[in-house]
Amino acid sequence: MWFVSLGLTVNLVSPLQGITDSFGAAIHALSATQLTDGVINRSKRMMLDTLGVGLLGTRTAVFNKALKYSQSFQSEDKSSVWGKSDISLPAHYAAFVNGIAVHSMDFDDTWHPATHPSGAVLPALLALAEVLPSQPSGLELLLAFNIGIEVQGRLMRFSREAYNIPERFHPPSVVGVMGSAAASAKLLRLSPAQCSHALAIAASSAGAPLANAATQTKPLHIGNAARRGLEAAQLAQIGLKGNPAILDVDCGFGVYYKDYNPSAMEDSGAGGFKWILEDQDVGFKRIPAHLGMHWVVDAAVAARAKFESAAGNFDLSQIRHVKLRVPPSKYIDCPLPATEHQARHSFQFNACSALLDDKVTVASFSGAQISRPALRELLSKVKVETPRDNQPSFDKMYCEVEIETDQGQSYTARCDTFYGHWRKPLSHEDLVEKFIVNASTVLCSEGVEGVIDVIGNIDRERKCSSLGSYLRMTSGQHEQL
Repeated sequence: MWFVSLGLTVNLVSPLQGITDSFGAAIHALSATQLTDGVINRSKRMMLDTLGVGLLGTRTAVFNKALKYSQSFQSEDKSSVWGKSDISLPAHYAAFVNGIAVHSMDFDDTWHPATHPSGAVLPALLALAEVLPSQPSGLELLLAFNIGIEVQGRLMRFSREAYNIPERFHPPSVVGVMGSAAASAKLLRLSPAQCSHALAIAASSAGAPLANAATQTKPLHIGNAARRGLEAAQLAQIGLKGNPAILDVDCGFGVYYKDYNPSAMEDSGAGGFKWILEDQDVGFKRIPAHLGMHWVVDAAVAARAKFESAAGNFDLSQIRHVKLRVPPSKYIDCPLPATEHQARHSFQFNACSALLDDKVTVASFSGAQISRPALRELLSKVKVETPRDNQPSFDKMYCEVEIETDQGQSYTARCDTFYGHWRKPLSHEDLVEKFIVNASTVLCSEGVEGVIDVIGNIDRERKCSSLGSYLRMTSGQHEQL
């Protein structure tokens, strides 16, 4: 409220309104008129990329295991499974399997502080939209999506610990479920109090240990966040209540951070509201692997070029050692990966794949590629160093690759910012090309083009249901698979 005294005007949060209350009020009150052109453009890019990697992810083993499990649940209200023309599920299970698909190959967007923001939100919203009595417009979907992203950004800024590569838990399992709950609450048009309770309910489903990174369980973190956030909003809608101060106290949401320091969300109607996405863009991946791998791949390709230029060819037998100078992080230091999920989290594997093949692609993580003798030989020559100045932060880290030969020659290359990072974002053309390549593995050309068109004009779509129609237009070849 505004307080005027002795000629001073100060913008205060009401003493009766706590931090959780401020979030509930903002989720309820934010309107589409407050979306800026910059935020609309960036969120459209996030939605398109998420759908592309999600469609590609429907071909993975972990997705199909989750789908088989989820098909045992039935409901009168059903939502689409992306890339499956003849399968539908109860909304929260559709959110679950589509969320898993998005993260099944670790190909989805990454934000700063560190999390995967879109995968927990978009699957929940699209599943919910299909079962609402009145179909929301594209603009309503876009607004709810941005609210889900915004809530995650606000929560992560309650801790300095969140700015670093995670050590204890996978961030989407914590902030993602809260973003899903906030977005779903907005689409359900819940009251401010109900929005706050949705966050409180969701908080009791938050958290996943980092020990499950580099396993088939990691994609479930995104799927569970999408599902549980949607369920939290639906439970709040029918009157279930949680702690109305869940964000205010250390024993609430504060249990996840050692340095928890929450602050209220400003009044969205006061004219001073600013979206975090306006200033902090997301990173889009060019390879299906942990974000840190992009630095080491680009450095390895550059080091290979120097070696090849000097030697005339790339001769593995001439290499004595390969040194990697990377930030300290135990869960992405995997010397001899045996599975695709371990390979996606291995500095060593990605550097060696790039050195051998001059690139890393979706195919690089197949069993045949992981087990090939040449790769195993090169992996045995890798040494990892963690210089003190190389901080474990996606905003500050670097990777350096040095090739040492038996003749005593050395070829070194360093990457400070890879192409696709928020400091060096993918061009619109390259982002669309990534979507086309990914989506075309599942959808027919009409479906691919339709999704691109709908997302590009989502703020002008009368009903967002048209998007679901295109996501079910599978190719004949995919149906046979």
